[in-house]
Amino acid sequence: MVKEIDKAGIPVAHITAMTPIAQVTGSNRIVPGITINNPCSDINLPADQQEKMRKDFIARALKAISTDIAEQTLF
Repeated sequence: MVKEIDKAGIPVAHITAMTPIAQVTGSNRIVPGITINNPCSDINLPADQQEKMRKDFIARALKAISTDIAEQTLF
């Protein structure tokens, strides 16, 4: 689905802990995540650190969608 949205001209950042699968399926902008069930934070951290980690992931994803790319790229 990420690939189809990207084809329509809408840049997409795929945040995932399953980076190899994202690469095989053709995602162009890949942001490697932490774990499968919670890719944007570590549930073992205190809430304030989890929030900071999630904000960092969102910042990376925004950078990914604002960057012109010619091939699959990990951010």
